[in-house]
Amino acid sequence: MRAAVAILLLWAAAAGAAEGLTVDTMRRGSAVEVRAYALVDAGYETVWRTLTDYDRLSGFVPGMRSSRVLEHRGNTWIVEQRGETRFLFFTHAVEVTALVTARPPHALDVRMLKGSLKRLDGGYRVEEAAGGKIALRWIGLVEPASLPPLLGELVMRASLKSQFVGMVREIERREAQSRGLRQARPR
Repeated sequence: MRAAVAILLLWAAAAGAAEGLTVDTMRRGSAVEVRAYALVDAGYETVWRTLTDYDRLSGFVPGMRSSRVLEHRGNTWIVEQRGETRFLFFTHAVEVTALVTARPPHALDVRMLKGSLKRLDGGYRVEEAAGGKIALRWIGLVEPASLPPLLGELVMRASLKSQFVGMVREIERREAQSRGLRQARPR
């Protein structure tokens, strides 16, 4: 019963975020394919600044204890992130150093260089949508190093959904703050 309540609470928390928020997962051997989508009420600039705010991600992405840029050259970053994935009573530490390649304003590609996962490849896609909103997608393949496939899928799905919701909420919070500042300025 507790497990069912915990799952319902996780999904209910996600429902308060952006329109049409979905996170779908599918096993691909021992890896998990993740497809996340949300329609966010924000401009490109806010979305892009939030997605690339690597040194502050741990402040708004659930489960992330630290995130720091090790190197930045042009449109590429090497980012080190530490955190944990959680599902019900299960917690699994995750450490990743990734190469992030930006293709502004529509794509951020992520490839794991080293870490506690076997594989992490994916990225964000940012597209203009109707009504001045932005369609935000994260598509990727994650392969846990030490979790059985079924448990790995459940853990990755819950964790990545929580992280995606955290990102979306921060984008919308920053956009609301930006709009408030623009309205408050004297003309």
